[in-house]
Amino acid sequence: MNMEFEKNFDETFSNEFEKEFENLKGEVASLKKMIEQVLPQGVTIPTGENKTVGHITKMDNMHPDTNIQGCLNLLEDMAGENGQTGAITYMGVFASGERQSTWVRAGVNTDSLLKLVSDNVAQKVLACIGNSDRLKILMALLKKPMTVAEIVAECGLNTTGQAYHHMKPLQAADLIAEEAKGTYVVQPYKVQGIIMLLAGICDMVDETYSQSNWDSQEE
Repeated sequence: MNMEFEKNFDETFSNEFEKEFENLKGEVASLKKMIEQVLPQGVTIPTGENKTVGHITKMDNMHPDTNIQGCLNLLEDMAGENGQTGAITYMGVFASGERQSTWVRAGVNTDSLLKLVSDNVAQKVLACIGNSDRLKILMALLKKPMTVAEIVAECGLNTTGQAYHHMKPLQAADLIAEEAKGTYVVQPYKVQGIIMLLAGICDMVDETYSQSNWDSQEE
């Protein structure tokens, strides 16, 4: 009698536990879906299943597009297996003023990017364009080719002499060049660098689309 009772009790308890467990799973899934709907685009909820490759922690749910996520996985593997600080792939297209620039760079070792600072290349480039008037000129020519007179009017400069003064270092850095009939343009092979620099600045002020694994350590 007792054995039969215990058997029935165990079966009932097991069935009830299974139902409760399934209900809990459903509630968690619903809650996760609700949270994902209010999260900014590109931000995902970590699954807790991340693994490591070398010193790199794999971020398996960074993007809903499997192709983009697959590309990220390859970069993580590359950096982890080769002991790199990181690896990046970027591509894009920019079309303005009847001109177009399209670019793809895959698997760039971030160690080579960091070296631009130690070699003083980054400082020279930033010093060249780190002036509001030069930036205005660069952005104006990025939109379309212009004459010096048009640059003066577009950028709010006082004289053509002032325009030439700021254009000189941009020409020396091979960022802009003079075409026929006194028209100036941004060098086509420099467009991607300018756009990617702006993209980097955007990321500095808006970290919506990134996840980090920095551990804060108190001294």
